[in-house]
Amino acid sequence: MKRAAIAGFAAGVAMAIGGALGAVSGLSDSRPVLEPEVSNPMIGGQAMLPDHDLMANISASPEHAKLAAALRDSGIASALKSNGLFTLFAPVDAAFNVEGTAGNKAQLAHRIGYLVVPGRYDSQALLRQINEGGGEVKMRTVDGGVLTARMNGPTNIILMDERGRTADIAIYDVRSKNGVIMVIDHMAAPSGPSKQLAMNN
Repeated sequence: MKRAAIAGFAAGVAMAIGGALGAVSGLSDSRPVLEPEVSNPMIGGQAMLPDHDLMANISASPEHAKLAAALRDSGIASALKSNGLFTLFAPVDAAFNVEGTAGNKAQLAHRIGYLVVPGRYDSQALLRQINEGGGEVKMRTVDGGVLTARMNGPTNIILMDERGRTADIAIYDVRSKNGVIMVIDHMAAPSGPSKQLAMNN
């Protein structure tokens, strides 16, 4: 029974990552067009290439070895190599924490899936939707959770998880051919069990 639940969860994550999830009610599903002439910021001195996929770029980052390994171990890496559009909120190694998931692929996928949002939410898209949303925008993650972005001062966007903990976006708009990476300085985590797992029970 437990294996069936884990298999069901993995299937649910795969469907969600494939683009099955919509935005939170009241949030437009706009996906801004990538501006090819805009150069990418580097991460840890490493060039991030806009013609590479999300997984290739995050794997090249010297500050995201733990996240890259967790993406591979959870099975989510394959989706970040696909032709979909995603935003990866990427905690640096110093902040990365997935305690309690050792040996549990479903739980790891739940925690890592919470960092991935369908659609490309670069800084311009976030700023526009924060303004249109009256000060914040709620984004549905691929595991069924919600991340909230809001302003902290005139230019800084912060991310808040379901537990009310916040993270600064340390590096904005690392563009990849299938989405964008936003580097965050603290780990974001869901408040409860995966909504995908609940739907598959």
